[in-house]
Amino acid sequence: MRTATDDGRPVTILSGSLGAGKTTLLNHLLSNAGDRSLAVLVNDMGEVNVDADLVAEGSELELDDGVAELSNGCICCELQDDLETAVVRLARDRSFDHLIVESSGISEPAPVARLFTTESRVAALYDVDTLVTVLDTPAFLEAFAGEGAPERRGDEDDRPLSDLLVEQVEVSNLVLLNKADRCSEAELEEAEELVGALQPDAETIRTEFAAVDPDRLLGAGLFDPDRVTDLPGWKRALESTDREGTDHEGDGRHDDHHGHHHPDEVYGVSSFVYRARRPFHPERFAAVLRELPRSIVRSKGTAWLADNEMRVSIAGAGPSIRATAQGPWIASLPAVERDMYRSNRPDLEWHDEHGDRRTELVFIGTDYDEAALRKGLEDALVTDAEWEDALEGPFPDEQGADVVIREP
Repeated sequence: MRTATDDGRPVTILSGSLGAGKTTLLNHLLSNAGDRSLAVLVNDMGEVNVDADLVAEGSELELDDGVAELSNGCICCELQDDLETAVVRLARDRSFDHLIVESSGISEPAPVARLFTTESRVAALYDVDTLVTVLDTPAFLEAFAGEGAPERRGDEDDRPLSDLLVEQVEVSNLVLLNKADRCSEAELEEAEELVGALQPDAETIRTEFAAVDPDRLLGAGLFDPDRVTDLPGWKRALESTDREGTDHEGDGRHDDHHGHHHPDEVYGVSSFVYRARRPFHPERFAAVLRELPRSIVRSKGTAWLADNEMRVSIAGAGPSIRATAQGPWIASLPAVERDMYRSNRPDLEWHDEHGDRRTELVFIGTDYDEAALRKGLEDALVTDAEWEDALEGPFPDEQGADVVIREP
């Protein structure tokens, strides 16, 4: 936990999908601020910033008096420079106790938080207090059910809604399960379970019409700058198996960690880590990913694929699974480059024969057959006879390339 210092004004960053209730929450906070003087920065992807107008209408603030609007862009990427200028200008021209940044419904909160925490003129003026994600709880549950047509983030990004929801939850300090009145008790418990699996440290609050005690969001001091992108549920699972030393030798072809972790014993969420020192057959591995049970809500990690010298990142959020070529394995580089990289990374795990090539995948979910999934992964590894074969599959082999493996 980190409390804002006297030198910087505290900042609460709101994120959430379109229609989740961020603006409703913002108006609620403005109406119940008490003795606090709030400044608000809102952002919308449309030509007209409707959210800013709603905020102004629902409060005593005017658009030119404490509310800074950024239109037709995303404050975590395209309008990063404008965001920096706006928050610096607010600190210079306005007197207020707390800044609230409402990002657009297709924004990821981590880049916004980093603006306030890196060495910059913004970080000198502000201290991030809490990262808050507002969930449309029924939509959140439906996104992971994989039913119906997939919702999209916007024209500039064709990833399904479940991808964004995972990213927003995984860096949150506080998650509002909004529209709780539209859910049964069992559904609310399931939503809490999913949030706990994705981000074990996040607090959850059930809300209707985003009504919440402002003290839970303003001045809560929940943000830790050292963990803005650290230790979501999947990273926690990896570190847990490393600490427990759960390596088991397989049949001599690979090393497999049979680490199994239970973040929440009450609701049955569990995770396991799969590691191997033998590459996957690309077609068989793709088939395993496409057939993952819907009860797997998060799959994340790096895969070693036969006939592909790229470190391929696997990212699954509910029914959506994507593969991205992150860069070449260090072991595949020319000797001079390889030795330079190794000298700069003394802690790099290195295999005498395969170097840094390895598979390391985390699966988080409920009521899945771990043994069956492990067997499927084992069977997807290349056989001795296939090891040197020229194999093809759907995975990217150029750095930065991105491929959809499974769609909702």
